[in-house]
Amino acid sequence: MRFCMVTTFYPPYHFGGDGTYVRALSEALVNRGHEVTVVHCEDAYRLSGAEPHVDASHSLVRVHRLHSRFGLLSPLLTQQTGMPMLKHRALKDILSEPFDVVNFHNVSLVGGPGVLPMSRARLNLYTLHEHWLVCATHIFWKNKQRACDKRDCIRCSLKSGIPPQWWRYTPLLTRCTESIDSFISPSEYTARQHRAFGIKPPIEVIPLFSYLSPSQFDDQSEGKPHFLTVGRITASKGVGELVSAFSKWPDVALTVVGDGDLLPELRQRYQSYPNIQFLGQLPQQQLEQLYRQSAALILPSLAPETFGLTVVEAFACGTPAIVRVAGGNRETIDQSGAGFLYETEARLRTIVETFSQDSTLRAELGKKARAAYEQYYTEAVHLKSYLALIERLLEKTVDGESQDDVRV
Repeated sequence: MRFCMVTTFYPPYHFGGDGTYVRALSEALVNRGHEVTVVHCEDAYRLSGAEPHVDASHSLVRVHRLHSRFGLLSPLLTQQTGMPMLKHRALKDILSEPFDVVNFHNVSLVGGPGVLPMSRARLNLYTLHEHWLVCATHIFWKNKQRACDKRDCIRCSLKSGIPPQWWRYTPLLTRCTESIDSFISPSEYTARQHRAFGIKPPIEVIPLFSYLSPSQFDDQSEGKPHFLTVGRITASKGVGELVSAFSKWPDVALTVVGDGDLLPELRQRYQSYPNIQFLGQLPQQQLEQLYRQSAALILPSLAPETFGLTVVEAFACGTPAIVRVAGGNRETIDQSGAGFLYETEARLRTIVETFSQDSTLRAELGKKARAAYEQYYTEAVHLKSYLALIERLLEKTVDGESQDDVRV
């Protein structure tokens, strides 16, 4: 089958999360004999001023990296209008190709909702990596300070430094999402949120998978147990609160992996604390080793997560997780029993002490983590659900074709 992935970010022009998943999904499909085209907005990545990380890997995925001669103006116009604008012609040419499936991902700056009806594929999917369709901040993070408690969108946008998107108060979103045959949500929480905000097409829940898949998953933690957090280092991710807590607990160590706007400030503030280290972004091999050497991964997000991909990465390495209750990130713990949930610093301290003192519990939860990964969060499990959804939807849309014509 011929697939097209439409996404704002794609490696190496990405910040992790959705970009990482889109590449992993695309490579998995190619490895199974499908053709995959990816189209993304290079200009959107350059809005951050960051340089792309070196990516020398070879791939059979065909990638269109869109960039306008007007540079940063292109994604800014899309953000304001909800339409492809300066990239309309390029997107129209690509999406006019005879794809079987177009899977939209985060389209906030590559075309907005206006890109959705441009597909001429037999089937159109949309994967909900974040809450952008129903929240201008993408993450239910109110006034750049706290998780959203009630809708006050225009004021929140202004306080968050986001120009108000007036198209959100028009029928544009409803009209454009009518072209989607099915949304794909990584968690029940995210599916409920989008239904509650009026998204009409059906939503299928398919958890994400770990692109880390080590063959070994034995406990390699030695000496004083240490803990790990991985992800974007921003206010909404709760890393500041987590590091502050560990600064009060010199008997336990914390390693922070990732990049973000808070990293320079946190590095300077906690440089004299020997139990806290910041490693920045790391390649896959080093990250796997860190997971395996850690007593547990801690996911401290304050804003509601759509899923929590780092939890299943930890599970793949046989490492349990400690997760702050925030959106869909708790579902992996509820399903697997391979860790603990917390809401307060006091509860986190109790859990950290338990992990530090009980090696038997760490080993038991590590086995549960790996078992959950193998049952729910592998590439093979994900692809089976993903392709089964496509086959089921194609069977509904085909009129008069034989079943062999829609077999995937």
